[in-house]
Amino acid sequence: MANESRPCPCDIGDRFDYGGRGQEVQVGHIKAYICKPSASTDKAVIVIHDIFGWQLSNTRYIADMLTANGYIAICPDFFVGQEAWKPSNDWATFNDWVKTRDAGKTDKEVDVVLKYLKDQCGAKKIGVIGFCWGGAAVQHLMLKNPHLKTGVSLYGVISRFEDKHSLLHPTFFIFGEKDNIIPLEQVTLLEQKLKQNCKVDYEVKVYPGQTHGFVHRKREDINPQDKPFIEEGRKDMINWLNKYL
Repeated sequence: MANESRPCPCDIGDRFDYGGRGQEVQVGHIKAYICKPSASTDKAVIVIHDIFGWQLSNTRYIADMLTANGYIAICPDFFVGQEAWKPSNDWATFNDWVKTRDAGKTDKEVDVVLKYLKDQCGAKKIGVIGFCWGGAAVQHLMLKNPHLKTGVSLYGVISRFEDKHSLLHPTFFIFGEKDNIIPLEQVTLLEQKLKQNCKVDYEVKVYPGQTHGFVHRKREDINPQDKPFIEEGRKDMINWLNKYL
C-alpha cells in the first residue's frame, strides 16, 4: 500500500516455498483458503491478504500458524477474482490498480465469510488479522463490524482511515520502525487519536529496525538480524488473539 506522497514500493520480500496444510473452498461468491485444527474449536480468524493476493504462500503460512495455535483460519479472496498485484507489474499503474480494490469495501465478503464460519465450521468467536492492504481493511472492520471480536492490523496503511478512531473492538497495530511506506509520524498521530477517541483496548507497537511486511514477508532463516522481531511480531499477534477470542 502507499501513503499520499509515493506509489507503493512493496516488494514481495522473501517468497516462502510453502504449499499449505489447508484446502481451497468456495464461500458464497468468493474462493477461500481454509485450515482447521485437529481438535474441535469454536474460534476462528479471518486472514486478509496484502496486495499480492490470497494465494501468496507467505500468507497461507501465517494462516497455518494460526491453526497450529488452535484456530480455524480462513483467507478469502478479497479481490473477488480480480488479479492480485505482481512484482513485475509497472508501479506507475499501481494507483489506478488499487482504486478498483478498496480496503474499505470488504463488508459484503466479510459477511459471507462470517456466515460460512458460523454455519459450516461452528465458529462462535471470530477475529481478523490483515497485512498491508489487509491491515487497512482490519482497521475499517474494527470501526464498524459488530460481529468480530478483535483484530490485528499489521502495517496497515493508516492514512486510509486517518479521521476515524472510534474502534468497536480491541485492536492491535503492528508497525516497523523503518517502514518507508508508513512514516513514524503517522504512527504517532494514530496513537494520539486513539488515546483521545478510543474506548476499547488497543495497542500500537513499533518493532525496531523493521521494514514493511516483516512479519509475513521476511524469512527468519535468511534474515538472522531480523529473526527476533519477526518471531516477536508473530507471537504478539497470537497472544492478542488468545486474549480476546
